[in-house]
Amino acid sequence: MPIRLGINPLTWTNDDMPELGAETPLETCLAEAKLAGFAGVELGNKFPRTVGALRPILERHGLALASGWYGSRLLERDVATEMAEAEAHIALLAGMGCTAMVFCEVTGSVHGDKTTPLSHRPVLAEEHWQRLLPRLSEMGKRLRDRGLSLAYHHHMGTLIEQESEIDRLMAETGPEVGLLLDTGHLTFAGGDPVRAAKHHAARVVHFHAKDIRWPVMQEVKARDLSFLDAVLAGVFTVPGDGCVDYASVLPPLAAAGYADWLVVEAEQDPAIAHPLTYARMGHDNLARFAKAAFG
Repeated sequence: MPIRLGINPLTWTNDDMPELGAETPLETCLAEAKLAGFAGVELGNKFPRTVGALRPILERHGLALASGWYGSRLLERDVATEMAEAEAHIALLAGMGCTAMVFCEVTGSVHGDKTTPLSHRPVLAEEHWQRLLPRLSEMGKRLRDRGLSLAYHHHMGTLIEQESEIDRLMAETGPEVGLLLDTGHLTFAGGDPVRAAKHHAARVVHFHAKDIRWPVMQEVKARDLSFLDAVLAGVFTVPGDGCVDYASVLPPLAAAGYADWLVVEAEQDPAIAHPLTYARMGHDNLARFAKAAFG
């Protein structure tokens, strides 16, 4: 499959803070995503969750489904239980022709808690690494049998956030555990997305193009804000509008043969960051970077 550009509906309406963009209907999100030039979208909180309901809506707008977030609790429950919990989501993604499932272990996470600063995020003890990694590998194998790659999403405020944690995840699992490389989250966590792209390109199965406003990031870290307060402060933006070096991030993926979605995901307050304006900016900038890297 050639490279395709998608967008997450967080540009219009926020899953973690439903009050942001609450008044914006799904039809507006999809119409403007298409107008901005995107070929697909990821799931959001206003999307129907059955193939029969979702397919005609996306087809009407000429959009494909790129993937959708799943928050697992593999530290708390075994793989069979987790697969059962995820079944409806798995069936939806597989039925819509997706190739990857955005997957994040959310046990103890603080990213959805506006009252908890990011400095209080959970950290895996050694015994928890020893429990989680085999379960992720088994989950990845089972998802592969359903036609989906497990695309592990390192995420601020969760158990796997730092670059060293990503490195360990990749080193101690096999190809059944893929990586969702998120340039914004990795930069926010103090990592280097260019280095990560070079090091883990062969494992990348999904990509989130999120940019960072460096001065805002420095301020929110100094103030020890929560993840949601950082979002409200404007720490994230679309590719090409921040400090991430996309001209250097994408070529290692191209060299490794990556041929899937590049997804703009930049949660902002839509009352401040006009969604269609930023969607167009994100599309055009990412398209330029992608053309240079992938041809």
